[in-house]
Amino acid sequence: MSDTRLNSIIRAFESGKPAFAAFAKLDKQTAIEMSDSPYDGIVYEMEHNPYDVAALGDSLQYMLSRKQIAEGGTVAPKVTPIARIPANGAEMNQSFAKQVLDRGCYGVIWPHVATVEQAYNAVASCRYARPKHAPLYEPKGVRGDGPANASRYWGLSMADYYRKADVWPLVPEGEILVGLMCESTQAIENLDDILKNVPGIGFILIGEGDLSQEMGFPRQYEHPEVQDAMRRIADICHRNHVVVGNPHVTAKNHRRLLDEGYRFLMAAPQRTYGVVGLAREAVTSY
Repeated sequence: MSDTRLNSIIRAFESGKPAFAAFAKLDKQTAIEMSDSPYDGIVYEMEHNPYDVAALGDSLQYMLSRKQIAEGGTVAPKVTPIARIPANGAEMNQSFAKQVLDRGCYGVIWPHVATVEQAYNAVASCRYARPKHAPLYEPKGVRGDGPANASRYWGLSMADYYRKADVWPLVPEGEILVGLMCESTQAIENLDDILKNVPGIGFILIGEGDLSQEMGFPRQYEHPEVQDAMRRIADICHRNHVVVGNPHVTAKNHRRLLDEGYRFLMAAPQRTYGVVGLAREAVTSY
């Protein structure tokens, strides 16, 4: 693990610890408050909230703290910003990933990915092109070249940005996380093939809202059939050594989720950060 790791979520994963995160809206005050929170990362929600890359750019700037930079010796935000984009996996909209990465995000969460082809597209969209003879060529990068804003935000020369702006864990020094949402029965059926055939997936995030809708138990997250489906997703991820995450971590379920091996835990963004505190205490007891 590098001492100069910029992405705090990856740092937690490499340390064998769960990473804690929350969804955030695009506004300056939220960015300021979240920048000093106990989360490892935040996910700017642009799937169900408006897709506004100008507001995203402003929020990213307000996450930077001169005090943190002086104390930590890096311009990377202490709390790592990534974005959930509006494009479903089947839509193959590569430009959404390009735009949030070009603003400086350290990762992209893709909703509704259900096939190997869709997963391949998601990872490829977060990678720059390279020669066919280059190592780690696949998935073939298709991200357009426009790194000026992102390299400035990361505090790197353009050459160093190119070196680090690749997908982890495929590229060990990469700082970009690709998260795929598994939120349908089709996705569950294909998940093992996805994880075996598409390198560069940083984590799988269960979308139990949409999954429970399809199963006929809308938002009944404690329903036995929904929990069985979620456990199946987690088991597939564990067998393939890929991090699995849950977006609805509460004081009621955090111990169960830790017991079941979830390592990307998203709690509701509250100023008291109660669930994060409880879960971090629980981690120390394992």
